[in-house]
Amino acid sequence: MTRFLTYVSPAVGHTLPLVPGLLELRRRGHEVHVRAMPSLVPVLQAVGLEAAAVAPAVLGDPVSAQADLVARGRSNGPDLDAAIAETRPDVLLVDVNAYGAQIHAERSGIPHATLLPSVVPVPGRDVPAYGTGMRPMGGPVGRLRDAVLWRVVERMFAKEMLPGLNAMRRDLGLRELSSPLDNFRPPHTIIALTAEPLEYRRSDLPANIHLVGTQPWDPPAERPAYLDEPGDPWVLVTCSTDYQGDEDLARVAAEALRDEPVRVLLTLADAHDRAGVVSSGNLRVERFVPHGHVLPSTAAVVCHGGMGIVTRAASAGVPTVVVPWGRDQPEIARRVTEAGAGVALRPKRLTPERLRDAVRRAMAMSSQARAVARQLDPAGAPGRFADAALSLVGAADQEDDHVNV
Repeated sequence: MTRFLTYVSPAVGHTLPLVPGLLELRRRGHEVHVRAMPSLVPVLQAVGLEAAAVAPAVLGDPVSAQADLVARGRSNGPDLDAAIAETRPDVLLVDVNAYGAQIHAERSGIPHATLLPSVVPVPGRDVPAYGTGMRPMGGPVGRLRDAVLWRVVERMFAKEMLPGLNAMRRDLGLRELSSPLDNFRPPHTIIALTAEPLEYRRSDLPANIHLVGTQPWDPPAERPAYLDEPGDPWVLVTCSTDYQGDEDLARVAAEALRDEPVRVLLTLADAHDRAGVVSSGNLRVERFVPHGHVLPSTAAVVCHGGMGIVTRAASAGVPTVVVPWGRDQPEIARRVTEAGAGVALRPKRLTPERLRDAVRRAMAMSSQARAVARQLDPAGAPGRFADAALSLVGAADQEDDHVNV
């Protein structure tokens, strides 16, 4: 039996997608401990995981830039050390946004991997520079464009992140990084919750990066009865579960779709009290509804482009309208359009008329969206996640573990 400690930054979208893979490790007979945001601890415990809350100091203020996440590393690094002392793990799985915890994991000498619930931000042949949201071009001109822009992006991230990262590394006696992308290069192991076609096809994917695929998961909850009432098809409009000020998306969607032959389910999460939108006509407003209940009855999804809802919709074969608000969302929006799983609309162009047209175009893409779902194979993702996590254990130990299951 192998004892895993999974350390997750305090974000719903970084925690719930891990659950199927962690449960698969547990099913195989391994011990799984999780450190996560306090509100999710009961949820994780209810499904059989050994869960506890991250330290209060890790929660901090809302994050608006990568530099904020780096600064938070001053708290999550020591918090990981405390969790290691308590659980004495054989393997560490550390969230990509927990920068201090990643550095402390490296210093610990315990086999570890970085968990990436998004697309892969490393250069590759014919892969556009991360964060630009550009369309793949290919050919000599495209490769020149990408090479130049990758250098620009890498310098930008270095300016924002390297001072804080290297200060923490110096404090622990570790060598300094020359680029933030060093964290994605060997010998670091990356377990990425993405796969083709939402990930670009890469002929030169580094061996340290495991693309395990999407793992849609919702906490157990009763299915709302109104979803099964007869009527027009549902359109799900959802704001970020980790607040980012995207309530304008809700307001515009309510205006855009109020006279359309659809029923609109608008889930607002922490924007619920800020959006000023209430249920009326064909619009139903809720703080949150498990997406697994909604998607089978949904003709289209309108969202901010978070990886969680995008992969949920894509795995269910539901076309998506992505209005990327920030963070990694412009990059995810591009992956959606390139895969044929939906359409994108820039926030600066967000109007009721344009959004209404985008929803209509997305609803006409249902056959393409279903084809994307078949390629993603979400049912196989937990097994691939477990295999990648167990690759950190010696081959002989893995054989013993499977014999003992």
